Amino acid sequence: MDTLSVSESIDKTSSGSSIVDLPPKQDAKERSTRQFRLLAKSKHAISIVTVFLLLALWAATTHQGWIKPLFLPAPESIGAALGQAINGELDGEPLWVHLITSLLRIMGAFTLAVVVGVPLGLAMGMNRVARGIFDPLIEFYRPLPPLAYLPLMIIWFGIGETSKVLLIFLACFAPVVLAARSGVLSASQEQINAARSMGANRVQVLLYVVLPAALPETLVGLRIGMGVGWTTLVAAEMIAANAGIGQMVLNASNFLRTDVVMMGILLIGIFAGMFEFGIRQLERVLVPWKGKV
Repeated sequence: MDTLSVSESIDKTSSGSSIVDLPPKQDAKERSTRQFRLLAKSKHAISIVTVFLLLALWAATTHQGWIKPLFLPAPESIGAALGQAINGELDGEPLWVHLITSLLRIMGAFTLAVVVGVPLGLAMGMNRVARGIFDPLIEFYRPLPPLAYLPLMIIWFGIGETSKVLLIFLACFAPVVLAARSGVLSASQEQINAARSMGANRVQVLLYVVLPAALPETLVGLRIGMGVGWTTLVAAEMIAANAGIGQMVLNASNFLRTDVVMMGILLIGIFAGMFEFGIRQLERVLVPWKGKV
């Protein structure tokens, strides 16, 4: 009897210690969540510190006279140029007119690229005929710089807004189409066959299998397309534009106003970063599972 009771107590003790030693799954999830939040905060802190260090280096370089103002103006010179632009003392138009004009151009072109490019990319990913027709055309013009077909835009569509918007549209279009096509291929054949075996028709397979699989890469394509669109903005506004950030930068470069050029570059970078941040937030809402598998 004593031997039996001792063995039972040993078994209970060993089983109890194993229960204590094994952490619950909930605690593991909470620890991983805390670690992820700390890592995200550290990344943001590093980014903020890097920006402040670059600004301090810029101010020190210009104030010490290591680089001439013609090549790198001081931050306060850019602030003064910003004040002139706001008051309309540069090109006869206030800054908000240039901003709204450029935003309308790039948003119109980008919206058109999304409306046309995403369905075409999905069709190319799901249909061999569509892929065979459009893939050579898109792959041909995709590596071409926008300045290469800028003269054709002027000859075909004149110097109005149509040629400017189309130039930006063509720059945004290829990344959006190719990303949507590549996203369709992310849907495995096993997933499609499983949906069909459960009675799903073609529309249901597209909505519930193909689109969720293609959405992450499609959103990445939208981010790339928007970035390419902003880089093409200056080229588009070379076409006899009366207003726009790119037009303001080009006019300033003709008069060696480096402060105005830097101000325009910073404005383009700020607005492009805002659009990038917005698409990333949309990505977190629409594809919350991305990066967590």
